[in-house]
Amino acid sequence: MRKAIICLTALALALAAVSCGKKEEEASATLEAVTTESESETAEEETTTAAPIVITTAAEEETTPEETEEWQEERVEVDGKIRSYLTGEMVDVEIGNRRPLAIMISNDKAALPHYGINRAGVVYEAPVEAGMNRYMALIEDYDDLDRIGSVRSCRTYYVYFAREFDAVYAHFGQSTFAKPYLEYVDNINGIEGIGTIAYYRSKDRKAPHNAYASADGIKESIEKMGYRQEYAEDYNGHFRFAKDGEEVQLTDSLEAYKVVPGYVYNEPYFLYNEEDGLYYRYQYGAAHEGNEGPLAVKNIIIQYCSGGFYATTQYRDIDVHNPLYGYYITNGRAIPVGWEKDGEFGVTHYYNAKNEEITLNQGKTWICIVLSSDFGKTEIHGKSE
Repeated sequence: MRKAIICLTALALALAAVSCGKKEEEASATLEAVTTESESETAEEETTTAAPIVITTAAEEETTPEETEEWQEERVEVDGKIRSYLTGEMVDVEIGNRRPLAIMISNDKAALPHYGINRAGVVYEAPVEAGMNRYMALIEDYDDLDRIGSVRSCRTYYVYFAREFDAVYAHFGQSTFAKPYLEYVDNINGIEGIGTIAYYRSKDRKAPHNAYASADGIKESIEKMGYRQEYAEDYNGHFRFAKDGEEVQLTDSLEAYKVVPGYVYNEPYFLYNEEDGLYYRYQYGAAHEGNEGPLAVKNIIIQYCSGGFYATTQYRDIDVHNPLYGYYITNGRAIPVGWEKDGEFGVTHYYNAKNEEITLNQGKTWICIVLSSDFGKTEIHGKSE
């Protein structure tokens, strides 16, 4: 974690620039300085203050298990309900103990609206190619959905995201570069095997935007493929969640009422609603709605990753293994974080500047995977801006 903490120290110096919409080239220069400092093995460990955020360094002792053992409720069944690994909220036992569906969803404008995405406890958004983004929606409550999607193809890094949640991965094809990785995840492919059971083509869209999954088809496919239907015995969840009735209030933080991740094609952003404490998502110049209404989440994580392209193609090659930095945003505030992965197929953990794993508020989470080269495109605005 030392590299990530040093990086956070330098990142704090750039926060005011990001929140004020500093010019892209200036912010990019700041990012270059951040990257350079994070790679230095001789950087001094010191306390850096960059108003309004106070950043400490890895010189502080790491948090001990005794200090964090009370961060969330014990996961036990109570009156037929159990705590969700996706949201930290109590859900029916049958839903909470079942492996979630991790399904690829198109973000092409021609594919709107998104079906089933309102049910997602966690959504990953990441670049694919030609400036486009694509979603992976993690859904545990999907039994009554007869239309989910439209479903699109796999990219390598989504395989890792699905594994982090012990999910069954649903996709309609894959890039050539991703195919070798599919053997490492229980997956339902729309273009081979029993894809015709899980997926169907609708008549109200043109291909490739008309491939959808149904809950009945997904469940039948899982049974026919012989996939395990409940979480692995050694799976302990992905996030830490606040206790019932408690709210995480970020201190030494920035105001974050409008959050712009920096994706160019669909130009999405999130607006904080003080009345319900949720971030509502907008894109393509309008409110982002699924078939069940506006999309809103309690937590936003921006995770910066290095990356490039495969050979001479437009396919993104995004490194989700080597730790960098990001932001955690909730309740109208934002803090810088570092992230680190538990091995190739392990869970990604997010740490604050004191090297403590962050605790999320109960509710839905949206994770924006942003290339570190696009750091300067991110904007975090306060209430009055």
